[in-house]
Amino acid sequence: MTPTLPGPTLGVVGGGQLGRMLGEAAGPLGVDVIVLDPTPDCPASAVCRDQIVADFDDQAAIRKLAERVDFLTFEIELADQEALNEVSDATGVPCHPDPATLELIHDKLHQKRALDDAGIQVPEFRAVETADELRDAIDELGAPAMLKARTGGYDGRGNVPVHSRDEAAEAIEAVAGPAMLEAFVDYTREVSVIAVKGDDEVATFPVGENIHEEEILRETVVPARSDEDVLARAEAVARDVLDLMEGRGVYGIELFEDQDGEISVNEIAPRPHNSGHWTIEGARTSQFEQHARAVLGWPLGSTHLLAPTVSKNILGDGDESRPAELSGVESVLSTPGAAMHWYGKREVRPLRKMGHVTRVATDDDSTDELLAAARDLVGELDFD
Repeated sequence: MTPTLPGPTLGVVGGGQLGRMLGEAAGPLGVDVIVLDPTPDCPASAVCRDQIVADFDDQAAIRKLAERVDFLTFEIELADQEALNEVSDATGVPCHPDPATLELIHDKLHQKRALDDAGIQVPEFRAVETADELRDAIDELGAPAMLKARTGGYDGRGNVPVHSRDEAAEAIEAVAGPAMLEAFVDYTREVSVIAVKGDDEVATFPVGENIHEEEILRETVVPARSDEDVLARAEAVARDVLDLMEGRGVYGIELFEDQDGEISVNEIAPRPHNSGHWTIEGARTSQFEQHARAVLGWPLGSTHLLAPTVSKNILGDGDESRPAELSGVESVLSTPGAAMHWYGKREVRPLRKMGHVTRVATDDDSTDELLAAARDLVGELDFD
C-alpha cells in the first residue's frame, strides 16, 4: 500500500496496554485506530478514535469493526482466528498477521511441532492429557520439567512446574485440559528478538535479555549480556521463525540460550511483546510503530539501537484487587534518561502489569548500571 496522509484506519482486536501503545504510535503517522475489547473504557480507548465493546470472539462485532476500518490486526492471542478469517474474507478487509498464524500460535503443541518440523531447535516435548501420560513423559524427559496448557495460557498462566512423578495428578488437574510437557533447559539466560515481517522485507531489533520471576517478565536488558556470536545466532533463529509465519506484523520470539551458547525457541507471540517495550525510547522506531507500518504494508522503520536500554515492569502488589493509584512517580520523571509508561488500568491486582519504566543510557552507563537504576526507580513507586 502506498502511504498517503491522512492514513487509513486500523482496527485492533484487543484494547489493553498493547492496543494503547499501538494507538499512541499510530497517531503521528496519521493513522486512526479503533479497538474492540470487552472491557468498557479499556486502556486503549483513551488514545484511540473509538472502542467497540464486545468479546474477542464476537463475529458480528468484529464484522462491525471491519466495516469501519481499512485493515485488521490483533494485540491479544485470545482473538478468535475463525471469526477474523471469516470476517476478512467476507468484507475484503485484510487481517495481519494472517489468522492462520494465530491458529498455529494458539496451540503450543502445534507451534512446537511446526518449529521442530522446520528444523528449528526447540526443547524436547511430549503431548499429555492424563496423569499416567504425564508420568510416562517425565520418565522420558526427566524432571524438573514444565507442563504447559496447550491453549489459553499467557504471562505464565497455564504453566505448571513439575518436579517429580508424584506431582503428576496435581499438575494435570491444575492445567485442566490438553497439555504439553516440555523438558527443562539448563539455560544461561532467556532472550528475545522482536522481529518484523513487512510487505517485502523483514527486520529485527537488537536481542534483549529477559529476567523472569514466577513466570512473569520483570525486566528486559538491551543489548543482551551475551557474546556477539550468540546474539547473531539468536537473530538468525528469529528470521527462520519468521519464514514460518503468515502475514505482516511484529512477532515477539522468546528464546533460550543454553550453557553451550546454543539457541532454542521457547514461545512466539504474533504481536508486539512485553520484551519489546524498550523500543519506544531505545530504538529509532518502536515495535508499535513497526507493527502499524507492517500491517498497513508501509515501509518499515529503522531498528537501530540508540543507546543501551533497560525496561522494568510495574506490577500490582498486595493480595487483593483495589483501585489503582501510584505514588513516587516524581523520581522517574526527574531522572535523565528515564521514562514512565502508565497503562490506564483502573484496578490493581497481584502481579498485574500496570505500567513500565524505561531507563536509557545517557553517558557511558553499562547495562548492569542501567538495570540497577531501573530497579531503584521502580522500588520507589508504591500503590497506595
